[in-house]
Amino acid sequence: MPDTKRQIIEKESVVVKFVGDSGDGMQLSGSIFSDSAALAGNDLATFPDFPAEIRAPQNTVAGVSGFQVHMGSEKIFTTGDLVDVLVSMNPASLKANLKWAKKGATILVDIDAFDEKSIEKAGYKQNPLEDNSLEPYHMIKAPITAMTKESLKDSGIDNKTAERSKNMFALGILYFIFNRDTKLAFKYFEERFKKNPKIVEINKIVIQAGYNYAETVEALESVIQVGPAKMAKGRYRNITGNIATAWGLLAAAEKSGRPLFLGSYPITPATEILMELSKHKSLGAKVFQAEDEIAGICSAIGASYTGSLACTSTSGPGLSLKSEAIGLALITELPLVIVDVQRGGPSTGLPTKSEQSDLMQALFGRNGEGPIIVIAASTPDDCFYMAYTAAKLSMEHMTPAILLTDGYLGFGSALFRIPKVKDLPPIKPPVAEANDKNYKPYKRNAETLVRQWALPGTEGLRHRIGGLEKENITGIVSMDPMNHQVMVDLRAAKVEKIADFIPEQEIHGNKKGDLLVVSWGGTFGAVHSAVKLAQAEGKSISHAHFKYISPLPKNTEKVLKGFKKIVVCELNSGQFVNYLRMKFPMPNISQFNKVQGLPFMINELTEKFTQILEEK
Repeated sequence: MPDTKRQIIEKESVVVKFVGDSGDGMQLSGSIFSDSAALAGNDLATFPDFPAEIRAPQNTVAGVSGFQVHMGSEKIFTTGDLVDVLVSMNPASLKANLKWAKKGATILVDIDAFDEKSIEKAGYKQNPLEDNSLEPYHMIKAPITAMTKESLKDSGIDNKTAERSKNMFALGILYFIFNRDTKLAFKYFEERFKKNPKIVEINKIVIQAGYNYAETVEALESVIQVGPAKMAKGRYRNITGNIATAWGLLAAAEKSGRPLFLGSYPITPATEILMELSKHKSLGAKVFQAEDEIAGICSAIGASYTGSLACTSTSGPGLSLKSEAIGLALITELPLVIVDVQRGGPSTGLPTKSEQSDLMQALFGRNGEGPIIVIAASTPDDCFYMAYTAAKLSMEHMTPAILLTDGYLGFGSALFRIPKVKDLPPIKPPVAEANDKNYKPYKRNAETLVRQWALPGTEGLRHRIGGLEKENITGIVSMDPMNHQVMVDLRAAKVEKIADFIPEQEIHGNKKGDLLVVSWGGTFGAVHSAVKLAQAEGKSISHAHFKYISPLPKNTEKVLKGFKKIVVCELNSGQFVNYLRMKFPMPNISQFNKVQGLPFMINELTEKFTQILEEK
């Protein structure tokens, strides 16, 4: 740790947010800071927040980009509600984010950016640094731009290039505030830009200059110390949900012995899955960036027919386009993993904001009777395990599986303890053997109702599949009404039987009580934290977080019937709650919904739980 004579304040957890214009490098600063926190042993969760516009007007609220880090010496479940430290690089970012700062929070601003024109474009009538509106906060007003240029005056670079390094000066100040060694940041640049030593040198100079400046600022009377978290031994990585998803699919391919194929079209916020898998040709991954969403999924269905672990990744608008092809994979009974990283909708909607509004589409968004597997990840690191699970269930049960994540999980990051592939559950696809005289395309396993996977070119397994209805067992095209009834019933029963192969629903807390809080997907962290706070106050409250949605766990009804009241919390207008009401009609199921492109805040959840418990 660096040497400092200032008072050290110990904290269990701290929320830090970097905000500025889209070109101010807030994502990079936040990423480096979070990596340093991970290397220091903190548990953490992060979330980047950036505008949907590619080139939003400079110095406007619409163009503000941010990166939030919640780090602690205890287990971190959310990216935090209100921030303890806000780094604001211009007036627009201050205006857009001040509402998220706690009273008494430390706010670091670049006073060089607060000129008359920028203040006006941000929507201020007067300079907020001079009108006493910021008195409730601990302000650090630093000439960041000027000091950055000064630190690089002998480096041989021009002023414009030097100015682009101001985010690193702010980062240096943060390293001092949190009593961190600047060598952690130096290491990042040395590894990333080892072929360009000039960039490494420039960033080292600026970070150290920011750190040195912080040592001289009288406003900094103390520094913050966040100790390391207690974690199980192992190899850890600060990982985003999208990368974790890609790794989960890679692990499933290795474990199943089936080559991985991803056919996808780039779409926010799912594109990083495509990008990550494209880096792993050495592991046998084949990636096809298709011309559109339909081509992406159809190429994956072709790969599945030939025996690959076939996947496609998308977001809500792309899932709509893929719906007909999902029906093709369903009726041919081929495995296919569809990853839907949900975003705000409808239509183009809010491309960079998170929502849980695709659930009904995932469950019912196909023509005809088309039940398939639907599961959901709960945290960025859980995306690995649920991607692996989606692949396992899809291949072993020969039907498509939709994995629902969301922008909050896909872009957000958490510490991930990297597992060994040998410790993961086995995956045993029902691949048909050559020259099996008893083989029939739709002959099924009596226990699972699963047909065999006959790979093209396998001796003695010639067969026909396609989008037209097939005769049971033989696979011959059939328009017979009674046969259609049989096939519809079999496909539905096959999906329902998957409930025998998934875990029963867990309850965090007592199995009976006054209130059961139900959640699914990326709301886990906030809901879990809010329930824990309510339990600590002695309230009769428990939490059931659902990962398996179609089919639901076998004990779902039993879990629900153990409580006087039930509230379902989700980031939509009530999709999972209506699904539960359809399955289990109960008068005591209420809902709490939020559709703002923002995650739940812990305090709004605890207020709602208290209100429900006090209602007669």
